[in-house]
Amino acid sequence: VSKIEVIEMAFVSNDTQQMSLADSTFHLTNRERKFLEKSWAKTFADKIFPAIDEDLFSVLYSEKASRPNTPVNVIVGALILKEALGDSDDELVQALMFDIRYQYALHTTSFKEQPLSDRTLSRFRARCLAYETETGIDLIHICVTSLAKEIAEFMGLAPSMQRMDSMMIAANIRNLSLLELFYTCVSNLAKVMVTRDVPLPEAQKHYVEKDDYNAFIYHQRNLDANNRTLQVIHDAERLLDICGGDFDDTSEYQLLIRLLKEQTTFHNDGTRRLREKKEKEDPSKVLLNPSDPEATFRKKAGSKHRGYAANLTETVGENKSLVTDYAYEQNIYSDSQFLKDHLDKEPVYEQEIVMVADGAYGSEPNIAKAAEHGIRLITTNFTGKKPADIFADFIFSEDGRRLLECANHKKPYQIRYDEHNDRCNALFRKSDCINCPYLQECKPRLRQSNSLKELSWKAVKRAKQLRFMKTDEFKEYAHFRNGVEALPSLLRRKYHVDKIPAHGKKRTRLHFGFKIAALNFQKLLDYENSLVHCALKKETA
Repeated sequence: VSKIEVIEMAFVSNDTQQMSLADSTFHLTNRERKFLEKSWAKTFADKIFPAIDEDLFSVLYSEKASRPNTPVNVIVGALILKEALGDSDDELVQALMFDIRYQYALHTTSFKEQPLSDRTLSRFRARCLAYETETGIDLIHICVTSLAKEIAEFMGLAPSMQRMDSMMIAANIRNLSLLELFYTCVSNLAKVMVTRDVPLPEAQKHYVEKDDYNAFIYHQRNLDANNRTLQVIHDAERLLDICGGDFDDTSEYQLLIRLLKEQTTFHNDGTRRLREKKEKEDPSKVLLNPSDPEATFRKKAGSKHRGYAANLTETVGENKSLVTDYAYEQNIYSDSQFLKDHLDKEPVYEQEIVMVADGAYGSEPNIAKAAEHGIRLITTNFTGKKPADIFADFIFSEDGRRLLECANHKKPYQIRYDEHNDRCNALFRKSDCINCPYLQECKPRLRQSNSLKELSWKAVKRAKQLRFMKTDEFKEYAHFRNGVEALPSLLRRKYHVDKIPAHGKKRTRLHFGFKIAALNFQKLLDYENSLVHCALKKETA
């Protein structure tokens, strides 16, 4: 953010877009106007553009009287179109100048000069990132999810059926070897030292030379990679000694300190050595590339991932769907935590909402928390040890602390709640258990004078879940959930989420948010096209 010049501007809303006598649409022929109104521009101009909340972004601008801002709804709308149509920033600016569809979509056909310049988009992104850094508020997420609600109303889409899935997002970084990683960090610090007129020792001057990277990494044959890495570590210590505390304010200095802490330790004689794999505190969080210090490492489904993870919530109706919420974190973030975060933002629904997700989202606390919001959470995979089916017929008190009745409708005569293990220890008459038809499946502990059954309410609920998974209703839900798996594929193929031209969680999340808005715009287009198709069918019937 600090590298982008942000000019002070006053916020002025773009509430009215009056047509002037010079409006470019007046020069269109009837045929041209007909094609324009059949294009994507008509839907965007009528449905998306008016729904963009400009006031949300007023906090980014000065309250003092100064130069007015470029209309925010034009900027946000343009960034959505950029992702929807696969443009670069420069291509988008040029298209707005010469393509009347862009002007029509963004309500700028009467402008004497189109309002976007080559720096408008980057400055707007910088303002949003600076505001999030200062306040923790992601304005783009608020804007995109609010827009999704508006689109859902246009489509008549109720929130009664939802499904959730997560996806890995690759960081736009190169996979570095340990030698390359150390060299890059040392070289970056050396270059910063030179810019501040700090002289480098003769042995470390080569780090700032133009072609030294290839020469040192690929063309040195006198030392193996491990010894060269130790040599770079020695050079790093030498430069850090020279820096003292004068470079604490630079990311290059901080990243080198972090790398040494994560990847090295000390011999008994005080010299540094590389850590063994088992000595690393948290391998998933170590620095992977100084270009993106926030990217993390994760193995999932047999594949290695470097970067981030996104969570998608899709609301589904008959022949229509929409991404109504999303989240974006480091890829070590669990699906279960994604769900908890989503539920924290949800209202309490008066009518039951069905949320279908895979087994990674499921847990008894998550199911209970969802129920508090009027959401029935159904997970399609079962994780962990499977309890006996007979436990589904046991009855517990609402608080889960008392076993009231077993599957054979026998009541325990004594109950004790084991708080440490979160289970109930229930004593039954021995005769009740010996003569029980479910003895072999229940497996109580038969003692001299009674029978002891140790059971938790969680096991009972898991048994009920397993039994539900054998029903036709569950099979329909499982089939319903499979549809959400199309979203990651679509976001990769059409919206190129693995090639976001930015580094860092906040920056890449901003781009991801606009990609979600573009995806929803496409879903709205598909919905409107289906209505036209149905109308034509009725006319010809």
